[in-house]
Amino acid sequence: MREESKTIVFALGVCLICSILLSGLAAGLKSIQTANQEFDVKRNIVKAFGIDISTLTRDQIEDTYQVHIEEEIVSAPSGEMPIYMWKESDGTSPSKYAFPISGKGLWSMMYGYLSVESDLETVAGISFYKHGETPGLGAEIEKPWFLTQFTGKKLYENGAPTDFRVLKPGAELDESSVDGISGSTMTSKGVQALIQRDAAAYANYFNKIRGG
Repeated sequence: MREESKTIVFALGVCLICSILLSGLAAGLKSIQTANQEFDVKRNIVKAFGIDISTLTRDQIEDTYQVHIEEEIVSAPSGEMPIYMWKESDGTSPSKYAFPISGKGLWSMMYGYLSVESDLETVAGISFYKHGETPGLGAEIEKPWFLTQFTGKKLYENGAPTDFRVLKPGAELDESSVDGISGSTMTSKGVQALIQRDAAAYANYFNKIRGG
């Protein structure tokens, strides 16, 4: 074999080996990425149920999800919707319910979860896990100071969604309103709109539970 031919064959062999290695690496990374995305969803569902996950390991969060949370698909005029139920270890009836929330902010869609207590009226917790809002401004929707103020607020009353509001910071609050984010009016309005819309979407489901 001529020297030039050997060089070409060698180069082709190196390219083939590199392609195989890169393909395997990409497949492995995609699997890891998918697993991380699935875990992030579970983590935020657990967080939305009012659980402090700041000191929990990944395995502890996974265990909490497996032991306490059940998912169910419910039918609605708009289509099928997921609902998440928090159950204690003794297998009693759900003590909390969570559902996904999503809506437009200033720059992006915002995705999260919101839960209600067993009274089916009071907010138990809320979390946001995906958005593209401005760091230091709209991105504050992820911060504890913003999220913790939702706990204990009224989302439903007498079977109907309340007029839940996210107000300008410093405004007088009531049992169905929270402080918005200073300098992020559009993000705050987006959070208000998505909560009102998604709470209304699940109202019939919760009313069926109330009716036994």
